Amino acid sequence: MSFGLNREDCTRHSRRQWVLWAASLLYSRTSLPASRDDQDLPTFSTDVKVVSLLATVRNKSGAIISDLSKDDFTLLENGRPQTIRYFSRESDLPLTLGLMVDTSMSQRRLLEAERGASFRFLDQVLRENKDQVFIMQFDMSVQLRQPLTSSRKALDDTLPYVDTPTNRQLQIQTGGGTLLYDAVVTAAQDVTQKARNRKALIVLSDGVDFGSEATLAQSIAAAQRADTLIYSILFADPGAYGFSSEGSTGRNALMRMSRESGGDFFEVSKKQSIDRIFDHIQEELRSQYSMGYVSDDPVRISEFRKIQLLAKPKGLVVQTREQYWAQR
Repeated sequence: MSFGLNREDCTRHSRRQWVLWAASLLYSRTSLPASRDDQDLPTFSTDVKVVSLLATVRNKSGAIISDLSKDDFTLLENGRPQTIRYFSRESDLPLTLGLMVDTSMSQRRLLEAERGASFRFLDQVLRENKDQVFIMQFDMSVQLRQPLTSSRKALDDTLPYVDTPTNRQLQIQTGGGTLLYDAVVTAAQDVTQKARNRKALIVLSDGVDFGSEATLAQSIAAAQRADTLIYSILFADPGAYGFSSEGSTGRNALMRMSRESGGDFFEVSKKQSIDRIFDHIQEELRSQYSMGYVSDDPVRISEFRKIQLLAKPKGLVVQTREQYWAQR
């Protein structure tokens, strides 16, 4: 008996039967009550937004504490307790790092020391084929000197060219002279916003901004929206501004950037060299707690929400960002 089907038709018919069978099996599976094993597994729909945090914990002496568990923390959002859904003490997570160098004329006598310390830091912290680093300089303009790369050679080749403006550039200069806030906004929006791993900016500057379109608050907000920590290093030339108060103004700006983004602030001094500061930053980056939660308050409008993360053991200080951007 012939049904008028050739070999190709039979193949199509077989495939169609297989698809119908698989669909019926899937339907019967989803129609039945979930098994006990399935009910114990954490599940997240595509509409669930997980808020991620990176935190560093120190004792009263400033030593990093890295042996806490999820139950050692209390987490609040806008004052409401939240449940920590995932938690990790892994120090091996990939890192996206931005080296932000102030190359304005007030830094010209410090750049050699900054470059040397940066060479040594990147040599120690960069794990090729795992971590990525970009280099950005800012003075009267913002320049991405080296896009994200895992190549130590590319970074080493770029650093010598991170320098103050030439005489010709100064002669034709228009507008501002130290675009610190604009540089942070550019780094966050154009680079780290797109990354999905741990993200941090290391800002080497005296903290003084001249001419940015963005404000200090806007630069911090950009870093927070991009889930990016800011590690600021105050490296100032005492003679650059004479007897003005610019030094203290810059210190306050850098301290606020670090505190509100969840990073840390350092100041180069006779007691604390820039190399030692880089050692501290490297230790922090490798000793962070990674955790996340799903807010109990659905996002109805896009807004910043306050975060408070506390350690239950007495005498411990938690360093993390102070708010996050809840995107509708």
